[in-house]
Amino acid sequence: MNEPEQAQSIRLDKWLWAARFFKTRQLAIEAINGGKVHLNGQRSKPGKNIGIGSRLTIHKDSLEWEIEVSVIPKQRRPASEAIHFYREDEASQLRRQKLIEEQRLLRASAPRPAPGKPSKRDRRMIHSFTGKD
Repeated sequence: MNEPEQAQSIRLDKWLWAARFFKTRQLAIEAINGGKVHLNGQRSKPGKNIGIGSRLTIHKDSLEWEIEVSVIPKQRRPASEAIHFYREDEASQLRRQKLIEEQRLLRASAPRPAPGKPSKRDRRMIHSFTGKD
């Protein structure tokens, strides 16, 4: 049984969508046009064809990926398969994990508001403070 032939190139926006970096192709296009995705160290257009070995730098929120394309998919696959479409630099992975851990610690130490709506006593205190009846 023969394996289906793999495409030699694919549009940049389509690859980013297929590799599940963005939920829709439109979001991928907006990120590329906004300068959040660099192909081989340079800004690119969404329709630029990429192939195996292309190097991408992707900025999404405060996170950054430096990857090399290893597979050109014919269609979008589940996330468990999509992680095999690229190889990420080890330094990039360590930087991202460190940033995620720092953000997690900041969220854990930040004060949180009390859950739920104010109690009857709290409402009375709010009304007396604001001068409302």
